[in-house]
Amino acid sequence: MFSLEDLLGRQQGNTAVDQISQNLGSNPALVNSAIQMALPVILSGLTKNAQTTEGAQSLDNALTKDHNGNLLNNLSDFLTGGVPSPQQATRQTDGTGILGHILGGSQGNVTQEISNKTGLSMGQVANLLITIAPIVMAYLGKQKQENHLDAGGISDLLTGQQQQMQSSGNPMIDMASRMLDSDGDGSAIDDLAAMAANYFMK
Repeated sequence: MFSLEDLLGRQQGNTAVDQISQNLGSNPALVNSAIQMALPVILSGLTKNAQTTEGAQSLDNALTKDHNGNLLNNLSDFLTGGVPSPQQATRQTDGTGILGHILGGSQGNVTQEISNKTGLSMGQVANLLITIAPIVMAYLGKQKQENHLDAGGISDLLTGQQQQMQSSGNPMIDMASRMLDSDGDGSAIDDLAAMAANYFMK
Protein backbone atom coordinates (compact mmCIF):
# COMPACT_ATOMS: atom_id res chain seq x y z
CA MET A 1 0.00 0.00 0.00
CA PHE A 2 1.04 3.62 -0.48
CA SER A 3 0.20 6.03 2.34
CA LEU A 4 0.86 9.55 3.57
CA GLU A 5 3.66 8.03 5.65
CA ASP A 6 5.44 7.17 2.40
CA LEU A 7 5.11 10.77 1.21
CA LEU A 8 5.65 12.68 4.44
CA GLY A 9 7.44 10.37 6.84
CA ARG A 10 5.88 8.49 9.75
CA GLN A 11 5.27 11.31 12.22
CA GLN A 12 3.90 13.89 9.82
CA GLY A 13 1.97 11.25 7.89
CA ASN A 14 0.26 9.86 10.99
CA THR A 15 -0.54 13.36 12.25
CA ALA A 16 -2.08 14.23 8.88
CA VAL A 17 -4.25 11.10 8.88
CA ASP A 18 -5.49 11.87 12.39
CA GLN A 19 -6.35 15.46 11.47
CA ILE A 20 -8.11 14.49 8.25
CA SER A 21 -10.08 11.85 10.20
CA GLN A 22 -11.20 14.49 12.68
CA ASN A 23 -12.27 16.78 9.84
CA LEU A 24 -14.31 13.98 8.28
CA GLY A 25 -15.66 12.68 11.60
CA SER A 26 -14.51 9.18 10.74
CA ASN A 27 -12.26 6.39 12.02
CA PRO A 28 -8.53 6.95 11.26
CA ALA A 29 -8.09 3.33 10.08
CA LEU A 30 -10.95 3.76 7.60
CA VAL A 31 -9.66 7.13 6.43
CA ASN A 32 -6.15 5.72 6.02
CA SER A 33 -7.56 2.92 3.84
CA ALA A 34 -9.27 5.52 1.67
CA ILE A 35 -6.04 7.54 1.44
CA GLN A 36 -4.15 4.40 0.37
CA MET A 37 -6.64 4.05 -2.48
CA ALA A 38 -6.67 7.73 -3.40
CA LEU A 39 -2.92 8.37 -3.48
CA PRO A 40 -2.12 5.83 -6.23
CA VAL A 41 -5.00 7.23 -8.30
CA ILE A 42 -3.72 10.81 -7.98
CA LEU A 43 -0.11 9.79 -8.62
CA SER A 44 -1.17 7.62 -11.58
CA GLY A 45 -3.11 10.54 -13.03
CA LEU A 46 -0.09 12.79 -12.66
CA THR A 47 2.17 10.16 -14.23
CA LYS A 48 -0.22 9.75 -17.15
CA ASN A 49 -0.35 13.51 -17.71
CA ALA A 50 3.45 13.84 -17.49
CA GLN A 51 4.09 11.20 -20.16
CA THR A 52 3.89 13.85 -22.87
CA THR A 53 6.42 16.67 -23.14
CA GLU A 54 3.62 19.23 -22.98
CA GLY A 55 2.05 17.58 -19.93
CA ALA A 56 5.36 17.33 -18.09
CA GLN A 57 6.14 20.99 -18.82
CA SER A 58 2.68 22.05 -17.65
CA LEU A 59 3.15 20.16 -14.37
CA ASP A 60 6.64 21.62 -13.93
CA ASN A 61 5.26 25.14 -14.46
CA ALA A 62 2.52 24.53 -11.88
CA LEU A 63 5.07 23.33 -9.33
CA THR A 64 7.32 26.32 -9.99
CA LYS A 65 4.51 28.88 -9.71
CA ASP A 66 2.18 27.46 -7.08
CA HIS A 67 3.58 24.40 -5.29
CA ASN A 68 7.07 24.96 -3.91
CA GLY A 69 6.55 22.60 -0.97
CA ASN A 70 5.95 25.28 1.66
CA LEU A 71 2.54 23.81 2.40
CA LEU A 72 4.27 20.87 4.09
CA ASN A 73 5.92 23.28 6.54
CA ASN A 74 2.48 24.52 7.57
CA LEU A 75 0.56 21.29 7.07
CA SER A 76 -1.07 21.34 10.50
CA ASP A 77 -2.47 24.83 9.86
CA PHE A 78 -3.77 23.76 6.45
CA LEU A 79 -5.48 20.65 7.83
CA THR A 80 -6.82 22.36 10.95
CA GLY A 81 -8.62 24.84 8.74
CA GLY A 82 -10.58 22.05 7.03
CA VAL A 83 -11.29 21.97 3.30
CA PRO A 84 -11.27 25.52 1.90
CA SER A 85 -14.09 26.41 -0.45
CA PRO A 86 -13.08 27.07 -4.06
CA GLN A 87 -13.64 30.77 -3.35
CA GLN A 88 -11.35 30.74 -0.31
CA ALA A 89 -8.66 28.45 -1.70
CA THR A 90 -5.37 29.73 -3.05
CA ARG A 91 -3.77 28.09 -6.07
CA GLN A 92 -1.61 26.21 -3.57
CA THR A 93 -4.60 24.79 -1.66
CA ASP A 94 -7.22 24.52 -4.43
CA GLY A 95 -7.72 20.76 -4.29
CA THR A 96 -10.78 20.95 -6.53
CA GLY A 97 -8.86 22.69 -9.29
CA ILE A 98 -5.86 20.39 -8.91
CA LEU A 99 -8.05 17.29 -9.20
CA GLY A 100 -9.76 18.72 -12.25
CA HIS A 101 -6.39 18.91 -14.01
CA ILE A 102 -5.24 15.49 -12.82
CA LEU A 103 -8.39 13.36 -13.05
CA GLY A 104 -10.63 15.29 -15.42
CA GLY A 105 -13.92 13.48 -16.02
CA SER A 106 -12.82 10.52 -13.87
CA GLN A 107 -13.40 12.37 -10.60
CA GLY A 108 -16.87 10.99 -10.06
CA ASN A 109 -15.81 7.42 -10.83
CA VAL A 110 -12.88 7.69 -8.40
CA THR A 111 -15.07 9.11 -5.63
CA GLN A 112 -17.74 6.44 -6.12
CA GLU A 113 -15.24 3.57 -6.18
CA ILE A 114 -13.44 4.65 -3.00
CA SER A 115 -16.77 5.24 -1.29
CA ASN A 116 -17.98 1.76 -2.25
CA LYS A 117 -14.80 0.07 -1.03
CA THR A 118 -14.42 1.93 2.28
CA GLY A 119 -17.96 2.71 3.39
CA LEU A 120 -17.18 6.43 3.59
CA SER A 121 -19.86 8.64 2.08
CA MET A 122 -19.35 10.31 -1.28
CA GLY A 123 -19.07 13.64 0.52
CA GLN A 124 -16.40 12.34 2.88
CA VAL A 125 -14.37 10.91 -0.01
CA ALA A 126 -14.73 14.15 -1.97
CA ASN A 127 -13.40 16.09 1.01
CA LEU A 128 -10.54 13.63 1.41
CA LEU A 129 -9.52 13.93 -2.25
CA ILE A 130 -9.69 17.73 -2.14
CA THR A 131 -7.52 17.69 0.99
CA ILE A 132 -4.76 15.36 -0.16
CA ALA A 133 -4.37 16.68 -3.73
CA PRO A 134 -2.54 19.85 -2.55
CA ILE A 135 -0.38 17.68 -0.25
CA VAL A 136 0.72 15.54 -3.21
CA MET A 137 1.54 18.66 -5.23
CA ALA A 138 3.48 20.12 -2.30
CA TYR A 139 5.43 16.87 -2.01
CA LEU A 140 6.36 17.03 -5.70
CA GLY A 141 7.26 20.71 -5.35
CA LYS A 142 9.54 19.91 -2.45
CA GLN A 143 11.21 17.13 -4.44
CA LYS A 144 11.68 19.53 -7.35
CA GLN A 145 13.28 22.15 -5.10
CA GLU A 146 15.53 19.80 -3.13
CA ASN A 147 16.70 17.74 -6.11
CA HIS A 148 16.72 20.55 -8.72
CA LEU A 149 14.38 18.64 -11.02
CA ASP A 150 13.22 19.94 -14.38
CA ALA A 151 10.13 18.75 -16.27
CA GLY A 152 11.87 15.56 -17.34
CA GLY A 153 13.07 14.92 -13.81
CA ILE A 154 9.55 15.27 -12.41
CA SER A 155 8.26 12.86 -15.05
CA ASP A 156 11.00 10.37 -14.19
CA LEU A 157 10.23 10.70 -10.47
CA LEU A 158 6.55 9.93 -11.04
CA THR A 159 7.33 7.02 -13.36
CA GLY A 160 9.73 5.59 -10.78
CA GLN A 161 7.10 5.79 -8.05
CA GLN A 162 4.57 4.14 -10.33
CA GLN A 163 6.98 1.29 -11.05
CA GLN A 164 7.78 0.94 -7.35
CA MET A 165 4.09 0.62 -6.48
CA GLN A 166 3.61 -1.93 -9.26
CA SER A 167 6.63 -4.00 -8.22
CA SER A 168 5.45 -4.07 -4.61
CA GLY A 169 2.20 -5.63 -5.77
CA ASN A 170 0.06 -2.65 -4.80
CA PRO A 171 -3.48 -3.70 -5.82
CA MET A 172 -4.52 -0.05 -6.01
CA ILE A 173 -2.49 0.46 -9.19
CA ASP A 174 -4.82 -1.74 -11.25
CA MET A 175 -7.82 -0.01 -9.71
CA ALA A 176 -6.27 3.38 -10.46
CA SER A 177 -5.69 2.47 -14.10
CA ARG A 178 -9.25 1.21 -14.44
CA MET A 179 -10.77 4.30 -12.85
CA LEU A 180 -8.65 6.72 -14.88
CA ASP A 181 -9.58 4.92 -18.09
CA SER A 182 -13.29 5.13 -17.34
CA ASP A 183 -15.20 7.68 -19.35
CA GLY A 184 -16.66 10.48 -17.28
CA ASP A 185 -20.07 11.72 -18.37
CA GLY A 186 -19.63 15.22 -17.00
CA SER A 187 -22.63 14.84 -14.72
CA ALA A 188 -23.13 16.59 -11.39
CA ILE A 189 -21.51 13.66 -9.63
CA ASP A 190 -18.16 15.02 -10.86
CA ASP A 191 -18.61 18.25 -8.92
CA LEU A 192 -16.42 17.40 -5.94
CA ALA A 193 -16.80 20.80 -4.39
CA ALA A 194 -20.58 20.38 -4.30
CA MET A 195 -20.31 16.89 -2.81
CA ALA A 196 -17.88 18.13 -0.20
CA ALA A 197 -20.07 21.08 0.73
CA ASN A 198 -23.22 18.96 0.89
CA TYR A 199 -21.55 16.57 3.36
CA PHE A 200 -20.91 19.34 5.88
CA MET A 201 -24.36 20.87 5.39
CA LYS A 202 -26.12 17.68 6.55
